[in-house]
Amino acid sequence: MATSAVRRRRSAFGAGLATMAMALGFAAIPAQAAPPPQADYVALGDSYAAGQGAAPYTDPTCYVSRKGYPAIADNLKDIQLNINAGCSGYTTGAVAANLPASVSGAEVITITVGANDIGTTGILLACLPAPSSAACGGALGAAQEKLTDGTLATALATTVGAIRYQAPTAKIVLTGYPRLFAPNHPFAAVANPMVDGLNAVIAGVAGVTGSSFVDVTGAFADHGVGSAAPWINFNATNILDPANFHPTGKGYRLGYYASLVSQGAFVLN
Repeated sequence: MATSAVRRRRSAFGAGLATMAMALGFAAIPAQAAPPPQADYVALGDSYAAGQGAAPYTDPTCYVSRKGYPAIADNLKDIQLNINAGCSGYTTGAVAANLPASVSGAEVITITVGANDIGTTGILLACLPAPSSAACGGALGAAQEKLTDGTLATALATTVGAIRYQAPTAKIVLTGYPRLFAPNHPFAAVANPMVDGLNAVIAGVAGVTGSSFVDVTGAFADHGVGSAAPWINFNATNILDPANFHPTGKGYRLGYYASLVSQGAFVLN
């Protein structure tokens, strides 16, 4: 009986040691940190926001593409794209009038808009066939007036204000546009300065509205129409091709997305 009691005491002692070892072992394993929550992201704007030029399209009316920069940004581990509400043909007013409900909960909002406000498509259609024509001169003059008289700046600031009202704490990022033509292209002297003027207005509005501005011209340098490696679509046999004057898939990835990331568009303070 004494031997049996000793065995019981040894068994209990061993069980106690095992329990202690298990407790110490679990305590030594550091707790796994929970992954940071993803930031809710909403993309707004015109055809450049939608991804036009990089088929196939998930929305053939607005030309929304999974190859556009919003869909690419959705692959970031800390970003969750709620909706790409970009649509071909949208002006600043159209963006403000068609804000998705998810804007109110967004933490990051990107906006690419303004080109349609000054009629860039009409300029290209009028000027490419005849750069010295009266139609081209009239279209350029009208665009320049909107860039310099405050028309575009006021419209864009109003749109940003409407978005800010719905999402008061969101990080709002305005993007610029790429120069469409290589410097040696015959049309570069007409189109590229117009884009520079457009970008200057957008950057100015970003400054006065407390938004960020992302410049894409550097990323697209040497990749305009007429360059050795263009990231801008241009089908000369069909001037009305909807992909014309829009980025290719590579343009959205290496031009827009790369610029947004490198300039901290998706970094929250």
